[in-house]
Formats: sequence, C-alpha cells, structure tokens
Amino acid sequence: MTTAAIEPRAGRRCHNVLNSLHATSYFAPELGQEMAAIGITDPRAVNFAVRSAALGAVGAGTVTATFYNYKHELVARHVPAVWTAASPEAVLAARLRAVDGSLCRLLGEETVTSPGIAEAARLALRAAEACSRSARPLYSAHADLPVPAEPHLAYFHATTLLREHRGDGHLAALVAAGLDGLEALVTHTATGKGMNPKWVFSTRGWTQEEWDAAVARLRDRGLLDGAGELTEEGTDLRRAIETETDRLDRAPYEHLGAEGVARLTELGTGFARTALMAGAFPRDLLGKG
Repeated sequence: MTTAAIEPRAGRRCHNVLNSLHATSYFAPELGQEMAAIGITDPRAVNFAVRSAALGAVGAGTVTATFYNYKHELVARHVPAVWTAASPEAVLAARLRAVDGSLCRLLGEETVTSPGIAEAARLALRAAEACSRSARPLYSAHADLPVPAEPHLAYFHATTLLREHRGDGHLAALVAAGLDGLEALVTHTATGKGMNPKWVFSTRGWTQEEWDAAVARLRDRGLLDGAGELTEEGTDLRRAIETETDRLDRAPYEHLGAEGVARLTELGTGFARTALMAGAFPRDLLGKG
C-alpha cells in the first residue's frame, strides 16, 4: 500500500542511519577472516568481491561502472581474477557469516536478538518493496538474493537493498552533474562529509597527482576555490546532487509512510550509535585530511 508523501529529507535521514550500520561490514575484521578462509586475502579484492558477488562472476568493466569512483586499473588488478579463488556464491555466504559475527560483536547479543531489530527488519523490508529495478544494477542483483531468516541478518539485507537502490540513483545524479568518479570524491570530501584523501588513495587506487589534477579541473569549472574549498557554485551543485538523489530514492520511504520512516530512523539511529561507540570505523576515515 502506497502512503502519502513524507517530508522531503526524511528518506535521506533514514537512509543515512541505515547505511551507517551497513557500512560497518566493510571495516569488520570478521570479513577479512571469513574471506581469507575461502582464499581471498587482499583487502581491495575483498571489497570488490563482496559488493559485486550478487552480480555474478562479472568482469572489471562491470565493477568499475557500478562502483563508479574506483580507478579502473585497480579494479582490473583484482577482477575477474578474484573469481578463480572463490565463486560469487561462496563470497556471499562468507559475507553473511562475517556480518553475523560483526553485528553480534558491535551490537551485543541482547540487541541482536531483541524485538527492536526484528521490527527494524520488517520496516526496512517493507520500504524495499517499493524499490525499482530499472537502471539499478547493484540493487536489482541484491534483490534477487533470499532474505535471511535471522532478524539481524534480514535487517542487514534490507539495509543493503536500500543502500544500493539509493546508490544506483546517486550515480545517475553524478553523471548528470558532469562529475567523474574522482571528481565526485573530491567534491564530497570538500563538504567535510567524505573520505579523507589518504583513504581514497589506499582504497580507490587514485594517486595524489590524479587528485590534484581533478582539483584543477574543478577549479576551472568554478566549483572549488584556490584553497580547495567548495565555492558557492560548488556547494549548490553538491546540494542539487543530493536533492536529485532524494527524488530518485523517494519511493521506498513514501511506501513506508511518515510514521514508519520515523520509527525506522529511531531504531536505526540507536543501532548505528552503538556500533560507532564500539569502534566500528577508523577514526581518520572522514574529513579533508
């Protein structure tokens, strides 16, 4: 059942807290341990494998296109070679085992088995009912996966669906704004909410020289000033990108309705805060460096 439209940014706020918990999986030691057990040890190969496994044994071109802000040469160093170490099915199973372990560690057994996380899973899955497959490859691939029976894993699955749905739409907004993958990273970091450049270099494959060249291109467009800060035009562009992303991602949250979105945001905020306090993320992950 579709409900009335909700406050414009309510969906974004809900997504942000859901994504915060989802993102802990990429930094969890359990992920590296489970992936090493099936033969994948390089952290960058792990990242490419776990996020793209739902697509099947795809090549580097598909991963570069759907991930958007990774240097293609880095992707090609690991994909499709990673599938010779482990099949996509084995990777997905390892990922789920890792999520089980990391959520139990970060949230605690009492929370993982609580009525609250079961309620959050039901609400998030209900929101995901209204996600669209059209032009959303990562969402659509994950939507083909079965929903885990355990509530905390069902919640993670639902956050993955909602994350990838918004992410696929966000890429469309970035393309329309004329930002390539590295320029998108540079402008996001300039907002103060994106990754520290050192993490961009180590995880995305870009170099300082390539970063500096992107900064120069953005200056020429009037989006960054001489100090590398967003100009008024740059701030307006980033705001417009997020607004367009909101528009493309509004269906799940309108389907859930204002009351459901508020409750899911409340529950998700609690889970994300607990994980953050448990040290789920590196302290220097975000910021301008």
